[in-house]
Amino acid sequence: MPAAIDALPYVRAIAPYQAGKPIEELAREHGLRPESIVKLASNENPLGMPASARTAIEAALGDLGRYPDSNGFELKAALSRKLGVPADWITLGNGSNDILEAAAAVVLAPGRSCVYAQHSFAVYPLSTQARGARAIVVPARDYGHDLEAMAAAIAPDTRLVFIANPNNPTGTFVTAAAVSAFLERVPPQVVVVLDEAYNEYLPENLRHPSIDWVRRYPNLLVSRSFSKAYGLAGLRVGYGVAQPELTDLLNRVRQPFNCNSLAQVAAVAALADEAFVARSVEINRTGMAQVTAAFDDMGLRYLPSHGNFVLVEVGDGAAVYRELLKRGVIVRPVANYGLPQWLRVTIGLPEENARFIAALREARAGAGA
Repeated sequence: MPAAIDALPYVRAIAPYQAGKPIEELAREHGLRPESIVKLASNENPLGMPASARTAIEAALGDLGRYPDSNGFELKAALSRKLGVPADWITLGNGSNDILEAAAAVVLAPGRSCVYAQHSFAVYPLSTQARGARAIVVPARDYGHDLEAMAAAIAPDTRLVFIANPNNPTGTFVTAAAVSAFLERVPPQVVVVLDEAYNEYLPENLRHPSIDWVRRYPNLLVSRSFSKAYGLAGLRVGYGVAQPELTDLLNRVRQPFNCNSLAQVAAVAALADEAFVARSVEINRTGMAQVTAAFDDMGLRYLPSHGNFVLVEVGDGAAVYRELLKRGVIVRPVANYGLPQWLRVTIGLPEENARFIAALREARAGAGA
């Protein structure tokens, strides 16, 4: 007999987050060798974890019988030096997703609303609905954020706005001038989360003066991640930067010990490993050119991307996705983002990109595209 759990109706209505298919799952389903599978579904760094982080982890293994530093002193100190902000402006998270959830926990509830863009990160609607808040979804402009429309959509009950820049899954980018003009229009009681998970892939001339904006706007929270360019996706470590009042509130709702010991030491090492990040960015730049040139050759439309992935229109996205799986290549279908004709493809190593390109040619034929 089913349990009569009196769950909140807006929680029951949540569609759980859909992660990229794991390699092991595809291997079981299709009888493939795991080492033969190419996974380009989750925007992971194809170089993996930097050796500097591995060394730091090995040195920390002997202390795993103890709880991690809940305040993350060493990592906050390293971030403080790099960003030029006081350590008490920094909140650590179990991935940057944790920072997004904490922001929602601080200001969202039934009777309040959150503004975000169509085709933006799936966690924004999930974190909004989990608090029983009202979602105000602003139609995309050219598949990206229309910040003028988002500013106009802010209602009297709005308490949170999410902006992803670059945006996932579309790879679109809004200029510093547009973000600055938007911040000027936002009422002070509305928290703005500027989600910069892919910031390191931007060329220097496109990177926003985000930390300067934090100094100016007490209602701004900048969120970043170690999962992408720093290669630490499996350790789940991210951080937020905001003025002390907002940081204090985030620390009231975050889980104790939410950033584990190995994540902290690995992040400190990765943060200092500028050579690894530079190599990651270069691999991404050349890989993006390799993949998009193939799309051009196949006559496929794609969106110019500022991240480590690219969105390509393939026709029947679900059918092409299934055909790619048969060939041992995992990409990301994005029908749940309202983009059923598109696939999101992470940029991999040159040989992984080549394998994907060959498989895509076959998959389109197999799907009748």
